[in-house]
Amino acid sequence: MQFQHLRQSTARLTYAGKTFLIDPMLAEKGAYPAFDGAVTGNTQNNPLVDLPLSLVELTAGIDAVIITHLHIDHWDPVAAEVLDKALPIFVQNEADATVIAEAGFTDVRVLTEDTSFESISLHKTDGVHVEDMSQLSPDMQTLIGSVCGVVFQTEGEQTLYLAGDTLWNDDVKTAINRYQPEVIVLNAGGNALEGFGRVVMDKADVLAVARHSEAQLIAVHMEAVNHWALSRQELATFAEQHGFADRLHIPQDGEIIIL
Repeated sequence: MQFQHLRQSTARLTYAGKTFLIDPMLAEKGAYPAFDGAVTGNTQNNPLVDLPLSLVELTAGIDAVIITHLHIDHWDPVAAEVLDKALPIFVQNEADATVIAEAGFTDVRVLTEDTSFESISLHKTDGVHVEDMSQLSPDMQTLIGSVCGVVFQTEGEQTLYLAGDTLWNDDVKTAINRYQPEVIVLNAGGNALEGFGRVVMDKADVLAVARHSEAQLIAVHMEAVNHWALSRQELATFAEQHGFADRLHIPQDGEIIIL
């Protein structure tokens, strides 16, 4: 398999001969307002960095798209505009499917625990985008919404678990125990917002995953939007200190990892 990190959680995954575009945020640098309430105090417009490829290069040869949820850093108006409307689009639930279909896409599929795409099994996994949803107001619960991950399996390939925007919790533990992935992609920028707390993994969460699994780990979702709080260098240093740096990949934008 080949995993190419592009920016934030946007990636190209070539798996069993098929190329998936993951969570496409395709706007130019600075196209969107900053997320309100970033605990870092960073008020720069998003995204903070440019894509490493042109849109033509980035979208060439795509067989399907995976959208773990509809926050703008995972699915944005540029993606809705430029992607081929006939591409298979996999989403977490019927509500997200309706939004994508209303944008003109004609082959929108809802992930389940037993979805397939040709020879590839796609297993939807659960996650938590905040530590305690019950402490949020109904409006804030709607704003943060639900999230999912996806496990990719097929004969002759390593099992890959794309955890999505989640914290370390029983859902992640269950997915690892059930599918025994050899590769795990973690959204690990420690991103946090006032009123919500952390919304993706920080270095302690990554360590918890490393202790629970012997998988190769790929950390993404870093240094690309204004509420990031964990840098690539800080995570790399932490991994060295805790003995799992040899199986942690922290790709630069555009970097290709072959596994």
